[in-house]
Amino acid sequence: MKASFFTITLILLLINVSCSKEVSTDDFLECLSHQFNNYSSISNHVYTQINSSFSSILLFSIQNLRFASDSTPKPQVIITPEHEFQIPPIIYCAKNKGLQIRTRSGGHDLEGLSYVSQVPFVIIDLIKLSEITIDVGEKTAWVQSGATLGSLYYMIAEKSPILGFPGGVCPTIGVGGHISGGGYGPLMRKYGLAADQVIDARIIDVNGRILDRKSMGEDLFWAIRGGGGASFGVIVAWKVKLVDVPKTVTVFKVDKKLEQNATQLFHRWQYIASELDKDLRIGIAVAKVNTTQQRKNQTINISFISLFLGRIDRLLPTMQENFPELGLVREDCIETSWIGSVLFHYGFPIESPKEVLLNRSESSVTNIKGKSNYVQKPIPKKVLEGMWSLFREAEAADASLIISPYGGRMAEISESTIPFPHRGRNLYKIHHVVFWDEDDAQKSDKYISWTRRFDKYLTPFVTMRPRGAYLNYRDLDLGVNNVVGNTSYAQASVWGKRYFKGNFDRLVRVKTVVDPGNFFRNEQSIPPLHSIV
Repeated sequence: MKASFFTITLILLLINVSCSKEVSTDDFLECLSHQFNNYSSISNHVYTQINSSFSSILLFSIQNLRFASDSTPKPQVIITPEHEFQIPPIIYCAKNKGLQIRTRSGGHDLEGLSYVSQVPFVIIDLIKLSEITIDVGEKTAWVQSGATLGSLYYMIAEKSPILGFPGGVCPTIGVGGHISGGGYGPLMRKYGLAADQVIDARIIDVNGRILDRKSMGEDLFWAIRGGGGASFGVIVAWKVKLVDVPKTVTVFKVDKKLEQNATQLFHRWQYIASELDKDLRIGIAVAKVNTTQQRKNQTINISFISLFLGRIDRLLPTMQENFPELGLVREDCIETSWIGSVLFHYGFPIESPKEVLLNRSESSVTNIKGKSNYVQKPIPKKVLEGMWSLFREAEAADASLIISPYGGRMAEISESTIPFPHRGRNLYKIHHVVFWDEDDAQKSDKYISWTRRFDKYLTPFVTMRPRGAYLNYRDLDLGVNNVVGNTSYAQASVWGKRYFKGNFDRLVRVKTVVDPGNFFRNEQSIPPLHSIV
């Protein structure tokens, strides 16, 4: 009898939860209809779970299959606004009806926080806010947050062969998330981060006000350039400085396997990469490769991948002076335009039409888990050999290291200029990431476990107190806020200090002023002071 009573109670609770979700969605839609003078102007961009296009709209910008399963929480509603003035009513109604907001520009968040929530939520998908306006004379661009890096690079190249932008290499990444988390790429040593180039922005705050730099104030303007925009509002556009690039640049990619002295070359690279001329960047990619048709015959390949802001004739003497061990020769090098270097770094043939950069879809989407660390002292050769041993494990079949040298302009910018603090003393950043196809949860766990083991192995050789991490390589293993209720300062600091170091406290103060009720929140959003106990 007791079991029957509890069973009935549980069923009633589940029915109640289900009904409350429906009411919440209906109430939200009714609110929208009242907030818009002409609801038909937005109704065609509103997708509920019963809409036939709901799944395709949701899945289109999901770049990590870990968060595309049937068990992943789905939004009550997805809205794809075409104009910034359509967003304030969405914020008002979500706040009024108890729904959280997730804002998505490109869908590359490694933990899916731009389109997943553990409580009822709405997605504002900025895919239709993708306008780009280039001013060649002023050397600036206004870029809406839903634009991709590829479309920005394409538009710049259409206007000028001697202007560029220091953003990332993946063309499908959304501008909104990229810039608000910092944003780095091949031009980093010359010009710094994407966020370092921002000179204005447009954000819609918790009260529905559309603000630019002047009206938002310098504290909020500081916070959104590397502090994670989703904590503070919906950023709809950025005004950025474009940077000078020569008409001809040089790129190269030199592959070395372990049997070709790759470990020694990596070890040597650590001492010179951050000290090179700003015009020269040599990054590293590490992956397991087959030496024969048989998968069991595998080794580690280390790729030295470079962009030089000049011609081959100037590059070769520089390499001979600073890194002769690599053995770079003219035949390894390709002279191209800056937009050609963009194609090269993503893996497109340089002769590809630049229109390929306009494609928002990845050629393949898989499961991903990654972590990041910063290195300030060269890692000993024996430790590097231990890293390769971890790469030989079965779970690392499709793992890689992406290693980005610092120095140059990055060493000249203060840690507190913007919230992104990882500057002067760093030799390089390590991003280790693993990919896998299986969608079984237990199989996923073994790949995620590999990233944790690799991270633990690196512990003695990376930055400490705090151990640095890069916000755009989001990692919930670092710590999370409470999904419901307040989060203690100690709890938020665990992950916050790793991303932002001493800038975390200022971000908390800004959040307290602009969103004291903590409406814009997720598992790693900046909490306001009064919610920190």
